[in-house]
Amino acid sequence: MPQAQFIFDGIDFKNLFLWNVMIRGYACNGGSSFKSIVLYREMLAFGWKADKFTYPFVLKACGYLLLVEIGRRVHGEVVVSGLDSDIYVGNSLLAMYMKFGDMGMASMLFDRMPERDLTSWNTMISGYVKNESPKEALVVFDMMEKARMTVDGTTLLGLLSACTGLMALELGKGVHGYVVRHNAEMSNKFLRNALIEMYCSCNSIAYARRLFDEVKLKDTVSWNSMISGYEQSGDAFECLRLFCKMVTEGALPDEVTIVTVLGACDQIMALQFGTSIHSYLVRKGFGVNTIVGTSLLDMYSKCGSLASSCCVFDEMPEKNLVSWSAMVTGYGVHGRGREAITIFHAMIADNVCPDEGVLTSVLSACSHAGLVNEGRQIFHGMTTKYNVKPTPAHYSCVVDLLGRAGHLNEAYELIKSMEVVPTDDIWAALLSACRLQRNMNLAEILEQKVFELNPKGVGSYVCLSNIYAAEKRWGDVERVRAMVRKKGLKKPPGCSFVEVDKKVHRFLVGDRSHQQTENIYAKLEDLKQQLRKAGYKPDTNSVFYDVDKEVKEKMLWDHSERLAIAFALINTGPGTIIRITKNLRTCGDCHTVTKLISKLMCREIIMRDIHRFHHFKDGSCSCSDYW
Repeated sequence: MPQAQFIFDGIDFKNLFLWNVMIRGYACNGGSSFKSIVLYREMLAFGWKADKFTYPFVLKACGYLLLVEIGRRVHGEVVVSGLDSDIYVGNSLLAMYMKFGDMGMASMLFDRMPERDLTSWNTMISGYVKNESPKEALVVFDMMEKARMTVDGTTLLGLLSACTGLMALELGKGVHGYVVRHNAEMSNKFLRNALIEMYCSCNSIAYARRLFDEVKLKDTVSWNSMISGYEQSGDAFECLRLFCKMVTEGALPDEVTIVTVLGACDQIMALQFGTSIHSYLVRKGFGVNTIVGTSLLDMYSKCGSLASSCCVFDEMPEKNLVSWSAMVTGYGVHGRGREAITIFHAMIADNVCPDEGVLTSVLSACSHAGLVNEGRQIFHGMTTKYNVKPTPAHYSCVVDLLGRAGHLNEAYELIKSMEVVPTDDIWAALLSACRLQRNMNLAEILEQKVFELNPKGVGSYVCLSNIYAAEKRWGDVERVRAMVRKKGLKKPPGCSFVEVDKKVHRFLVGDRSHQQTENIYAKLEDLKQQLRKAGYKPDTNSVFYDVDKEVKEKMLWDHSERLAIAFALINTGPGTIIRITKNLRTCGDCHTVTKLISKLMCREIIMRDIHRFHHFKDGSCSCSDYW
């Protein structure tokens, strides 16, 4: 463009064609788009009138730069010139308003267009999809079919994006069927990738994988769509396996790949694998930008290595709000509430204004650490100090904070004073606090509220059942469990993960499928004997079934985290840190047993359950038994 501008400036008598060429050149050069608007104004100042070849590129520049007021002014000039009826100019107006997010104006213009072509319809479909209105996109497609317009690849891409947003599997299959019937379209790699993404978003991973495996020449987007699908569906194992296959086959991961795979690592606490990815980034010369850096520190934090997380955070050249929030969350889930508050204040000192998410993180950190007064101060200062109106998520954190600390009445009064209707999460937080504080009366009051708001939330049924079981009200326990069976709900089985030599092993409750099963149970028996000599007495109150004491003790020793610990003790050397992930809250007896094992075996054991981290060392836990 500088060379073109030099020649253009040397021409004394410029005609409209030359002005249009320069305006188009700048508009199609993203970084110089504003120059096209400047040239447009210069052209008008020299007395030239814009034509149907001028306006599309001026409108394109306005849309790209999100210059709403200038765009509307140019629109007015289009109307005055009488060119708004031109289909090329009309399509450019649609595209500009789509980029502004003003689909109301775009729809009005579309309805008034005297003539529409395929680009007009495609622009409206993609506009609704990009502005998060997929239902309206399907309405436009229905109108398109009635107008007997022939679709093309762009139309199908828009439809698949709408299906992805709505999780409309059957409609997506219909689009897939159309693509298959028109074989020429299958050569479009964008369509293949969109189909894979659609099936993944609709939780049809098997369909997506079948389509993925049929692709002979996979690009990075194909790999990313499939890897992301596994990660989002919770299948971290297959996600990591596919990433290894991607690297082995010579495909080049990009930023999206790395962020997705790091997310899979933190699902199953695969620290060694995550560290290898960090090394891969360094070897390949990846620049650790804010997005990748935030994903790294989040991975280290969720894999139990808070020190590594802090190192990544300190080395990041730029930190955004998400980076600060991840660090606050990291300190919070590790039970280090005061450090979380320190980071929160450091963020404010760095002129980063907290949003709803950061405030939720710091309130949650206060809850895990029992910092009641600090949590109250932050909550009550949200509106005045940070101009953030409390949301149900904030109320839920404060209710949890007060309930854990034993202030059940204050928590209940806070809920009753809310300006908005309390959500099921808020009532569930108070119900959970009733379990901790063994407040049967309040729990019975909450029962109906929780079940009305979230009748399919199995967690609340389990919590209430455990409250009744703790009071040995077995009739009520059976009543609640019958409700669960009647509704077809299922509590997920206890499951624990442990990583040894970059391989993650999974154990279920009473699992006997592992190839080292005999050695694992022999190790558990040995640990049981050593613990008894050390004075350990099983807390059978952690078993919420009306069975004999001996049966309860056996059930406790079948818990998945104990199997994972025994396996790690067998397969790692003395002094190696053991890292366990559990998908549910660890029980009180397992918490006690793990503390004792850490002392007897001289091992540090880091366990992440569904709520937080527990760092066991020398017979004590970082939570100080406040969990």
